[in-house]
Amino acid sequence: MSGMDDLWHVAALAGLCAGLLAAALLAPAQAQACPPAAGIPTWMRLAWPWVRALSRPVRPLLTWRGRQRLEQLLAYAGLQKQLLPDDIVAAQAALAMLSAAGCVLVGHAWLGVAPAAAVAVPAAALAAVLPRAWLSDQARTRARRIARELPFVLDMATLCIEAGLNLQGALQQAAQRGPDGPMREELQFALADMRAGLPRLQALQAMAARAGVPALRTMVATLAQAEALGMGLGPVLRAQAHSQRNERFLRAERLALEAPVKMLLPLVACIFPCTFLIIGFPIAVRLMAYAQ
Repeated sequence: MSGMDDLWHVAALAGLCAGLLAAALLAPAQAQACPPAAGIPTWMRLAWPWVRALSRPVRPLLTWRGRQRLEQLLAYAGLQKQLLPDDIVAAQAALAMLSAAGCVLVGHAWLGVAPAAAVAVPAAALAAVLPRAWLSDQARTRARRIARELPFVLDMATLCIEAGLNLQGALQQAAQRGPDGPMREELQFALADMRAGLPRLQALQAMAARAGVPALRTMVATLAQAEALGMGLGPVLRAQAHSQRNERFLRAERLALEAPVKMLLPLVACIFPCTFLIIGFPIAVRLMAYAQ
């Protein structure tokens, strides 16, 4: 009976590997029709045939709320043009199947079928979390870069407005001469929307919604209020730049104060044991010599 069970397990494993191989062989045409875009990590580029092959079957499994959340994360990460929510879910499914197949293949020879299957389940669950975790990390990194580049853009726009340009011209100069990064990309996107006929305030609000940075939302809301009240934009932008610079300084100060707390774990786990060993070894040798 045990031999039959092993035979069924091996047959199921062979079927899983055959399905993955078939997906890799049938997907090149679809992957060539839609090749991986720039900005996609290396692990997703390597698994791109599986991702494109699985994107259509997993599409019905994605709920409307989950799709909306993934679209928001892709916009925050600046990857809404490169990836679709279906690609993220397909990458999760592909990594889960590959990790499960690898654990069963490796563990079957060393541990047996049942322990290998028990290890494969948490390994597949962990692998399925990786694409979503990578996307969230990309969104956080991009938000930090936008918050860091925003004061320079505000200073540039302030100088241009005080020199006589309107807000759109000032933003155009900031986008042309600003540092290369996500803030510049978002400004260029918003200026393209303005040239396409979208009202200036709506284009700036859409930019703030895509970036997902509270400081950018505050800036857009302040500009909208200043235009509604007929205030001068130069002093408003200068005050915003000063406020954002102070907030960046406070954020750096908070991170500096958190550093000693974060260092406690490696200090206690790695440095203290070695220090006690170096200090206590000669004392232990002397005590052993006195005991003899």
